[in-house]
Amino acid sequence: MPGAVEGPSWKQVEDIRDIYDFREVLGTGAFSEVILAEDKRTQKLVAIKCIAKKALEGKEGSMENEIAVLHKIKHPNIVALDDIYESGGHLYLIMQLVSGGELFDRIVEKGFYTERDASRLIFQVLDAVKYLHDLGIVHRDLKPENLLYYSLDEDSKIMISDFGLSKMEDPGSVLSTACGTPGYVAPEVLAQKPYSKAVDCWSIGVIAYILLCGYPPFYDENDAKLFEQILKAEYEFDSPYWDDISDSAKDFIQHLMEKDPEKRFTCEQALQHPWIAGDTALDKNIHQSVSEQIKKNFAKSKWKGQWLATAVETAAWSRARNCPPHCPTSSRTLDPGW
Repeated sequence: MPGAVEGPSWKQVEDIRDIYDFREVLGTGAFSEVILAEDKRTQKLVAIKCIAKKALEGKEGSMENEIAVLHKIKHPNIVALDDIYESGGHLYLIMQLVSGGELFDRIVEKGFYTERDASRLIFQVLDAVKYLHDLGIVHRDLKPENLLYYSLDEDSKIMISDFGLSKMEDPGSVLSTACGTPGYVAPEVLAQKPYSKAVDCWSIGVIAYILLCGYPPFYDENDAKLFEQILKAEYEFDSPYWDDISDSAKDFIQHLMEKDPEKRFTCEQALQHPWIAGDTALDKNIHQSVSEQIKKNFAKSKWKGQWLATAVETAAWSRARNCPPHCPTSSRTLDPGW
């Protein structure tokens, strides 16, 4: 079992391009840019998260938290932090490069996809998140967009990325900050109740649900109604989409998407469920129905958007029954940090 490790030390640099050749922009965020780069010494390809210090003013704590979390972890299914450089104006996080693409894209591209494939994916996620929980780390933003394939190989492993909202649990303290992505966030977070690592298990249940049908368990164009569904844990296994899915898969999801966090499966319990540890996951090809629903319900324009909440908007989000029109949609991230 991978354990906690000493992370890379910070290194001062005048110009990061003295060490790395920048190839192309892989993505941009509100305060950072991710660059594909090559180490001039080793020719190793990496992903560099470039963060302007100016943009971090007043938000240093969030950045320090993300780095502290990344320092502690080393797991085969978690994107690794290899190095940290600092210049006068920027921080550079040198990250392990994962090049296999995003979860939904790969499922749609497959010609054959089964419950067993979904079970193997969820096993990897559970194993990695159990590792985090054993270290006292809560991810707080688990969703398909943060699950990437390591390579283009058919049997590539899955990798968890984006620890921007993760948090290390302090002994004796409780988590209470409203954050995450509404479509995947647990009821207790929406209700502004103190919460624990059980919120990650709820999110894994939502991901498993989508992997088996291609659409989210909670959806409404009206945000207040969406939040009401989540608060009540109101979801169905609709016909015909779930007709060919095993009872074992449904039972597994119900144990993770349990409204009461005290009764909700832990990662350890979920890993022992027959749908994960046994042979109850079916081998029937469900690719056509699942991929059609993914393309319909998760168009990239819908689920790739990011949204940074102000304190006022975060408070409004938490008051689900009276949510004003500017509340975010279920695909966007509520982030009280940077």
